Amino acid sequence: MIKEKILLAYEEMAEKYNELIDHKPHNAYYDRPNTLALITEVKGTSILDAACGPGKYAELLMARGADVTGFDMSPKMIQLAKERNKHLGAFFVQDLSKPFDTLNKESFDTVLCALALHYVEDWTLTIQEFHRVLKPNGTLVISIEHPFFEFSYFKSSKYFEVEAVKCNWSGFGKPIEMNSFRRSLSECLLPLTENGFYIDKLVEPKPTKEFESLDPKHFKELNEFPGFMCIRAVRRN
Repeated sequence: MIKEKILLAYEEMAEKYNELIDHKPHNAYYDRPNTLALITEVKGTSILDAACGPGKYAELLMARGADVTGFDMSPKMIQLAKERNKHLGAFFVQDLSKPFDTLNKESFDTVLCALALHYVEDWTLTIQEFHRVLKPNGTLVISIEHPFFEFSYFKSSKYFEVEAVKCNWSGFGKPIEMNSFRRSLSECLLPLTENGFYIDKLVEPKPTKEFESLDPKHFKELNEFPGFMCIRAVRRN
């Protein structure tokens, strides 16, 4: 099953992922600065870091005064998140595609979900759960792989279908097969607007200057065509 393959891949590369995440260009100088810029209020707020990985986002947000709760389906990632954050915050194992049974309704000012929703085939329940745990007028901030980039990268001929895809990742140690789900732009936006959110801002990001010296090839490519897309959505009352 695809979900099990995704979990095994992250369990296998967790240590290397954690080791490199601070300065790996696509994460540190492309995804994080553009995604964090969409969270306008941090100090004194309660933030859910959904699919938190080794807790880098949580580390940055807690340093700015947020109260952060994080979950991930990978037990190794959760252990690394606890170690990275010196047991500050609250981290636990949770599948992004299952009900968040341990979390109370209307308990967070912001939900962050960075580069994880493409591992979920049907977003409906996940978005409904984001809506449930957010306070009125709370914000959902997500980053995802850009649907136009994915359509080209995976050489798809079925743009409007939610399509299982896979590729090999070589940036976190030995090559690892990574499975995910490619979808159209409308399949990225409609689950939000049909489940209690309005879209406040959509960003097709560009890399920061620090990216260039580390990976000039992809720096040039990402300034010509986006690889990711960042969205801020607001919970309607």
